[in-house]
Order: sequence, then structure tokens, then C-alpha cells
Amino acid sequence: MGQLVYILGRSGTGKSYSLRNFPKDKVAVLNVQGKILPFKGAAAIEQTPTDNSAQIVKALEIYAKNYKSIVVDDYQYVMSNEFMRRSAEKGYDKFTEIARHAWDIAMKVRELPADVVVYIMCHTDRDDEGNEKIKTIGKLLDEKICLEGLSTIVLKTNVSDGQYTFLTQNNGKDTVKSPADMFPAYAIENDLWYVDQKIRNYYEFEGHVSDADVAAMDQAVAKPDVTKEAAEGRRSRRKSAEKPVNVEDREQGEVEAEAFDKKMAQKQQEAEKAVAEATAEPAKRKRKARNAEKEDQTEEAPAEEKKEEAAAEQPKKRRRKKRDAEEQQKELDGFLNVPEMDDDEVPFV
Repeated sequence: MGQLVYILGRSGTGKSYSLRNFPKDKVAVLNVQGKILPFKGAAAIEQTPTDNSAQIVKALEIYAKNYKSIVVDDYQYVMSNEFMRRSAEKGYDKFTEIARHAWDIAMKVRELPADVVVYIMCHTDRDDEGNEKIKTIGKLLDEKICLEGLSTIVLKTNVSDGQYTFLTQNNGKDTVKSPADMFPAYAIENDLWYVDQKIRNYYEFEGHVSDADVAAMDQAVAKPDVTKEAAEGRRSRRKSAEKPVNVEDREQGEVEAEAFDKKMAQKQQEAEKAVAEATAEPAKRKRKARNAEKEDQTEEAPAEEKKEEAAAEQPKKRRRKKRDAEEQQKELDGFLNVPEMDDDEVPFV
């Protein structure tokens, strides 16, 4: 099963720019908006511009044969572009189909080889309670499917004091997460090449870099002066060295992570069931319409047969009426047709 990683953030906060250090022959990009990537030498990267979900699913399968790292940039426009193209359509079926198309892309990653990492870059949105999450269209994906729940690694871009970073841990108001001890700090440099090397080393994929090389990278990218948001909602600056992680806290975190994974698996099952039911609903309506049409035809058939029988019976009635009239006329003619007699032949009464 391939590895799905979300890179979330507002426009202009460094999602696409994080590709700058990736070796040009080590990554392929599915460029949903077809825009020019914001760094020098980007033209040398293998790219496919398309916002069609079916084409993206097919391209993932093809790219996975030659690339171990694939990026889907501006993923949210797969949904919003289709929504705008179908804006004249009435009803809610289109929202179900748009949600299904977005879901298909994430599900395709599961079918890829285990050492293929697919990075989905997407804008963020906030709900009514201020929680930050992936940006979607309609309520089906928001209420029935947690897209971030399909991944173990969700990073978010951050800009603080001129530093462009990735945040690696949840702050209580977003969906950011990463495995225990994968990254050296809460904030790291927004370098997707480093993230890719770190993931491959952590899961010990074939050809991964050594622990010593990763340790050197960790020191170079860690941003210890960027910390989690304080209680009042502001970011604080770190003034002292980070305290070592308590063993009990780490064990507790692992227990919570396991519980979270189970919860997400259950939610995913519910989501798949909801999508299947929503997808089957139009088919049910079509079958119901066909059955109703057959019933109407069945009800109309006897009426048509009666009409035809009445039409066939009408000439018979006319012929019978004519024959009765002729017989009556004959009787009348017989009564009036009395032969003439002489006076002496008239009987005396």
C-alpha cells in the first residue's frame, strides 16, 4: 500500500516551493492548475497538467512504475473546478459525484507499491469552531469522510518572522500529525526533499539514507524557535533548549496514537459505507422510475383493449339494428299489401 502524505496550507505559504530541493529526476508532479512552479529549474520536473480525477488516478498508476515520489499539487481544485463546470446542474447528485472523485484519488494511493510516497498539496479551511482542516466542496467529505484520516502524516505550512516552515504536530485546532520521533522538532524547514528522505529512513524503505546522514539533516532543518500556539492563541518564541521527552509521556502518546488509528479506521469504514450508499441512491431512483413507468403501461393496457373491443362491437350493433329495421319494414309491407277485390267479392258482414 502506497504512503499518502498531506501538505496543507494557505496560498503563498510555501507548499509548491518546498519542491525546490527535490532532484528533478526523483519526483513527478500532477499539476492540477497547470501553473508554473515557483522556483528556478522547475521546468525540468516531469509534470502532467490535469484537473480530471480519472486522469489523475490513471497517471498515479503510470508514474508509480518510474517514480517513488509523486506530488498532486492544488488538489482542492479537482473539486472546485468540477463544481464550477457543473454549476448549472440542479439537485445534489453532483456533490456526491464530486466527493467520490476526490475520494478515488486518495484511495488509488492504497493500490500503489509500499515505497511510493504520494504528497497531496491542498489549501486549508476553518470550520465554525475555528478548527483548521483540508478545504473541500459540499458537506459529504466534511461530515462523512475525514480525508486527513486516510493518512498517517499531515504537515501544515507556517510563516513566522520570515521563516517558511512545516509544522509536524497537532496544536489542538488543526489536523496536523506525524509518527512519534519521526521529525526532530515541532517546526522544520519547508523542504519536501528532506521530508521524503526522512520518511524513507523512518520506515526503512529500500535504498534509504543512513541514520547518520538523517541526523545531520535533522540539525540543519529544525526550527526550535518556532513553538506551538500559546493558550491565548499567539505563537511564543523559544528561549531555552527543548526539554527531553519524558518516557511516560511518550508511552502515553503511543497509546493515544493507537486509539486514534482505531478511531480513524472505524470512521473510514463508515465513510466508505456512506459513499457507497450515496452512490447507489441515483440507481435506486432510476429503478423506481422504471417500475412506475411499467405500472402506468400496465394500467393503460386494459383501457386500450376495452376501447378496441368497443370499436369492434360498434359495427355489429349497427348491422343488427339495420337487420331489425328491414324485418319490421317487411312486416309492414305485408300488412299493407292487400289484393284488390270486386264489390261482389267483398264479404257481407
